[in-house]
Amino acid sequence: MKLSLLYFDGCPNWSIHDGRLHEALLWVDRVDAEIDYVEVENLEAAEALSFRGSPTLLIDGRDPFLEEEAPVGLSCRVYRTPSGLTGAPTVGQLVEVLAKAP
Repeated sequence: MKLSLLYFDGCPNWSIHDGRLHEALLWVDRVDAEIDYVEVENLEAAEALSFRGSPTLLIDGRDPFLEEEAPVGLSCRVYRTPSGLTGAPTVGQLVEVLAKAP
């Protein structure tokens, strides 16, 4: 399983996502998984990566939380969670998508 966490420095939510991701990896017994941190520095890079906001998790190159209508660009991403909209998925949501990964 290849994990990439895409972010841009102007959005603080990526560090929250990162902490939750590490916790979720414990839950699915994948603490050995390596995370590639990718800083998206400009709009051109965002467009090349189809970056729909910070933070974005890719599992084997696929965004498990993709919402096609979300615009590409340098912005803070919003996630739908059981308790409403927030800047990062919950640990439970991350556990769910990680458990499905090969």
